[in-house]
Amino acid sequence: MTSKERAELRAKANPLEPIFQIGKEGISENLIAQLDDALDARELLKVRIHLETAPMKPREFAAELSEALGAEIIQVIGGIIVIYRKADKEKIALKKRERLKAADKKPKKKAVKIKGLRQRQKEYERAHPKPKFTYGSKSGGGARNGSKNSSRGGSR
Repeated sequence: MTSKERAELRAKANPLEPIFQIGKEGISENLIAQLDDALDARELLKVRIHLETAPMKPREFAAELSEALGAEIIQVIGGIIVIYRKADKEKIALKKRERLKAADKKPKKKAVKIKGLRQRQKEYERAHPKPKFTYGSKSGGGARNGSKNSSRGGSR
C-alpha cells in the first residue's frame, strides 16, 4: 500500500468512533470473529486499547490482529488502532451460505406471541374477578342500608 493510499484511509478513519475495545482479556477468538465480520461490512475500523489494563502494547496487538485477520494496519496512535481490509464479495457470500446452513441445523425456536399491557390486564381480570360490593342494598337489614330500624339499638 502506498503512502498516499494510507493517508487517504487515515483521513476517512478520522471521524470514525472505535467500535471494539481490547482490555485485560486481550485478543480472543470471539473478538477476531467479530472483527472479521465488521471488516467485511465496513472495510475500515478503529479499535480502542485500554492502556491501563491491556496485557500488551498497542503495536503488538496491531501486529497480531493484522496477522489473524489478513488486514493492513493503517495507523496506531496511543490506544487507537486503525485497520483496513478490502471486502471480498465472494468470501462474504460464502460466509452467509455457511451461516444459513448452520441456522437450518439448529432447532427452531418456539414462536412467542407478545401481549400488550391491556390484553394482559383483561386476561388477569377474567381469571381473577373482583367481588362486587354494594352499599345500600335492599337485602339484609343493617345499620348501613339506610333503614330506620336497625338491629343494634332498638327503635327510636
